[in-house]
Amino acid sequence: MSMQDARPEPIHKARKANALLNAMSVDIEDWFQVGAFETVINRADWDSLEHRVERNSDAVLDLFDEMGVKATFFTLGWVAEHYPELMQRISAAGHEVASHGYDHARVSTLTPEQFRDDLDRTRKILEDASGQAVTGYRAPSFSIDQRTPWAHEILAEQGYRYSSSVAPIRHDHYGWSGSPRFAWKPVAGSDLIELPVTTVQVGSRVLASGGGGFFRLLPYMLYDRAIRKMQKDDGRGAIFYFHPWEIDPQQPRVHNAPLKSKLRHYTQLSAMRSKLIRVGQDHMWGRMDELAALEAELAQ
Repeated sequence: MSMQDARPEPIHKARKANALLNAMSVDIEDWFQVGAFETVINRADWDSLEHRVERNSDAVLDLFDEMGVKATFFTLGWVAEHYPELMQRISAAGHEVASHGYDHARVSTLTPEQFRDDLDRTRKILEDASGQAVTGYRAPSFSIDQRTPWAHEILAEQGYRYSSSVAPIRHDHYGWSGSPRFAWKPVAGSDLIELPVTTVQVGSRVLASGGGGFFRLLPYMLYDRAIRKMQKDDGRGAIFYFHPWEIDPQQPRVHNAPLKSKLRHYTQLSAMRSKLIRVGQDHMWGRMDELAALEAELAQ
């Protein structure tokens, strides 16, 4: 054996050995469509604002190509309607296209019939643009909770294989505290699986550790430790999410938004890309539909 052969593996390869499969996901929405700004930016103004979602999503595709990661893109129907070629590029690169609703309306603001219409409209747009069958759904702002017991039933009725729409935490904008932390079947007699965004149990508290602002704002080491703790203690893979605007430090500023919203949205944008590369190196990642298939096998 040569001295070169005797060198240890790079740390990121060694740490991946025998790792659990985790699911990488992207919620495709533009900077002005986020829940944090929904009270200060009118939907009627969206077309007149600077659109950055296509260039940012293409940057995410390049990032995943660099990382060697296949992911799921939960996409607004509004985005797919405006940028159908982007959906084609996502599909051609081997990623999954899934639904994020049409225009980021929280499920809790819709009636059951409005929700059904939103699902129908969005699925048709996404499938026509991408050429893929859409079988996954993520509610805007994780807005399936105790107020919307009918939402999972409608998803099952429409033949969705999985949902990733529940955050089992307490939060001022969303959350279903006390709901299951890991995959569960919300509708009796249906194969629909709910894949909640990842949390970690610390004593009696359940803390968010699934990506997004929590990942961007906190030191990487804390996130990495949280995921490894969950995998060791619970033996389950993580569900990670982020948004294309989170790797865009040059995006426009919304000056009339609440201070808390601005702090959450703009802090650490310049650090996000390098942190994503690191998490891609340190853990095994796949698509949401792959993790849903594994969970379906476990549930049988």
